[in-house]
Amino acid sequence: MGLRTGVLLVIVLLIAALAALNWGVLAAPTAMSIGFMEVSAPLGLIMLGLTVLLGVFFAAYVVYLQSTVLLETRRHTKEMQAQRDLADRAEASRFTELRNFLEAQENAHMARNAERHAALLARVEQLETMIKVRSEHTDNALAAHIGQLEDRFERRRETREPVGMPPAV
Repeated sequence: MGLRTGVLLVIVLLIAALAALNWGVLAAPTAMSIGFMEVSAPLGLIMLGLTVLLGVFFAAYVVYLQSTVLLETRRHTKEMQAQRDLADRAEASRFTELRNFLEAQENAHMARNAERHAALLARVEQLETMIKVRSEHTDNALAAHIGQLEDRFERRRETREPVGMPPAV
């Protein structure tokens, strides 16, 4: 029980105790004016009744305010949940966009790597072909030089050997 409820309960109990202890005075008829006429009625009971009526009115007002606040809180909670859901969906959308962007970047990177790899393979093949051509040219040139040297060697041999002698082995 809260402090305010306790204080209100004590005040109500004090009013009830005073009314019970002074019931005779509260119930005694008195001449009183109600504005346009005078009547004889128990003023204490009328004042006590008005106090009870005021208490009931304030209790109803408090219940009304509490229910209004409760409904407003419930509405705000629903709105906050809707905003959270919207933010979550936006966050998921951003993650999806980021994933798509990263996949596109990875695909582009892979395509560039494939192009570079193909270009490198073409260049290696071209170099292999050039090396083969050079090797063939070198082989041909070497064979030609060896052939020339053999011809010179044969010509020298022929010029040095006397005629009629068998060639030296």
